[in-house]
Amino acid sequence: MTPTYVNTALFYIFSLLVLGGAILTITCRNAVRSAISLIVSLLGVAGIYLMQQAEFLFAVQIVLYVGGIMVLFLFVIMLVNLDQAAMERQFNRHWLVALTAVAVVAAEVGYFLYRGKAAFQFAEPAAVAPSALGNTEVLADALFSEYLLPFEIASILLLVAVIGSVIMAKKRI
Repeated sequence: MTPTYVNTALFYIFSLLVLGGAILTITCRNAVRSAISLIVSLLGVAGIYLMQQAEFLFAVQIVLYVGGIMVLFLFVIMLVNLDQAAMERQFNRHWLVALTAVAVVAAEVGYFLYRGKAAFQFAEPAAVAPSALGNTEVLADALFSEYLLPFEIASILLLVAVIGSVIMAKKRI
């Protein structure tokens, strides 16, 4: 078992990757750099999954999101005419919405700072009997029994996204 300070240091490193990648994703003007920043953020999330001993979610995060979805994003970015997109008028009229969102988040952070440690008191979790099934088996059982419909809807949406990107690419060629 690793010492607590090592786990804490790793958590902060992965959290900085997530936050730094997320901030760079929305602030970079270059679409490719923004996509690379999103990959960094997704890798940080994968690291946090691994620290929580969710090995299956770690593997899915790496293979599906970092490997598959981000490659799809990069292909779409490369195939779309970015010069024409840069000349089009961007979304600059949403300052009021952005300032409202910043004010709400600042109020939440202020509330938690004001309340201190008392704001983070949670009930003790109920004792769970150890299962003979592993992490992946329990997740698969829940996914294919309770959450089968949302799983199938997500797979259809991903299929539509792939077909849409192929159609967009064929129009440009």
